[in-house]
Amino acid sequence: MRCFTASLGTETNTFSPMLTSKQDFLDEFYAPAGQHPDRPTLFAGPLWAARKRIATKGWTVIEGTCAFAQPAGITTRAAYEDLRDEILGQLKAALPVDMVLMGLHGAMVADGYDDCEGDLLARIRDIVGPKVAIGAELDPHCHLTKQRLAATDVIICFKEFPHIDFVERGEELADVIEAVAAGRVKPVASVFDCRMINLYPTTRQPMRGLVDRIKAMEGKDGILTISIAHGFPYADVPEIGTRVVVYTDDGKPFGDALAEKIGRELWDLRDEAYPPVLSIDDALDRAVARNQGLVVITDPSDNAGGGAPGDSTFVLRRMLERRIEGGAFGPIWDPVAVRMCFNAGEGTRFQLRFGGKMGLGSGDPIDAMVTVTKLVRDATQTFGDALAPLGDAAAIEVEGIAVVLTTNRQQAFGTDLFTNLGIDLARRRVCAVKSTNHFYASYSRMAEEVLYTGAPGSLTLDFASIPYTRIQRPIWPLDQNPWNQDRPS
Repeated sequence: MRCFTASLGTETNTFSPMLTSKQDFLDEFYAPAGQHPDRPTLFAGPLWAARKRIATKGWTVIEGTCAFAQPAGITTRAAYEDLRDEILGQLKAALPVDMVLMGLHGAMVADGYDDCEGDLLARIRDIVGPKVAIGAELDPHCHLTKQRLAATDVIICFKEFPHIDFVERGEELADVIEAVAAGRVKPVASVFDCRMINLYPTTRQPMRGLVDRIKAMEGKDGILTISIAHGFPYADVPEIGTRVVVYTDDGKPFGDALAEKIGRELWDLRDEAYPPVLSIDDALDRAVARNQGLVVITDPSDNAGGGAPGDSTFVLRRMLERRIEGGAFGPIWDPVAVRMCFNAGEGTRFQLRFGGKMGLGSGDPIDAMVTVTKLVRDATQTFGDALAPLGDAAAIEVEGIAVVLTTNRQQAFGTDLFTNLGIDLARRRVCAVKSTNHFYASYSRMAEEVLYTGAPGSLTLDFASIPYTRIQRPIWPLDQNPWNQDRPS
């Protein structure tokens, strides 16, 4: 089997003022053809799976470029077209191939392209023709568009949120596409549009149970694979929203019924899917009321993983105003403050202004006397088997609270965000992190309680208040009962 594989992606918040340039891909993750590191990375699960099959199944693997940019605003046309054409040129040079495996995000929007992944996959199909098997692995926070479904044989989304299963899903995709290429199965897609915008952490019920049941169905009754495309709420593009896709081995009527059954169940649990959201003060009240153990508080409204700046100060300011000692907070994106800390050196106490730089959604900067406790060049944190680069990073102590400042925009993934900067969370009482749910897999192992806040910021959890102008209506929660009327075709 000759397999071509590559990856390209970013998650585009179309409401963000921060454009995504080619330099943002180069800064975050860029591996030219054949130079992907010897470790898994989040959007190259299919490449990692293909590499393993060189030894186990005798595949010939041609690796193309792999590139990912930290979520932000619209990708420039030049950045998308340059990276797209780079990959397409590599594919043309690799022909003939039996299969193509792509690692993509699924919510990338560029100037002139509402559906970058759909455009890329359609061009791949035009190059290889109708008989070559094409598979794509997507982040569940994707837009499951008609164009990308038409261009591929199989699409598989990560099942977990946090996305700890990206390697497993890459393995699954490689196995299914190999079976397609060998003519052992004939996948047909059944898609159900749930007509809603929501978030679905799989670390809690009822989503935990639903995902487990879906996984148990696969491989039985002709079911090849099932994915829930959660959707990405912060994009004003037509095909936004939650969708279920079931691939069967030439069993479309059965697949259609199953996709609708799962989709209707998702609709029924829409009010229970996301954890209760507390005000900042209510979350802090619950945290300080505990006599022992670590309480983790999340700030999803400033999650860089959703395109937010990552520099807001609302939660930290209340921690300081309430004199909550024994706390930890991070990460705050502030390259200027990091540089000031490196200039000062470890152990230096000085007046520092940090955070609150990007706009009203970031709050006011913090002005305080701080002590630099740790400086790390090219710092990282883990996310499952992957490493997330933080750039140069500084740990500071301010009024009894340890704060991590970073040069790269990142959300909190692993607890080593803090421990790599010398901050022992076992000795802390309250830890506040900028993340929606990706933190959970790591932090929940040591937290006595996890609390979610509705702090101010650019990623509101009130989806009905987002100023969409282009999305397909009706859709919940903008429309309370979207099933009362049909959508235009």
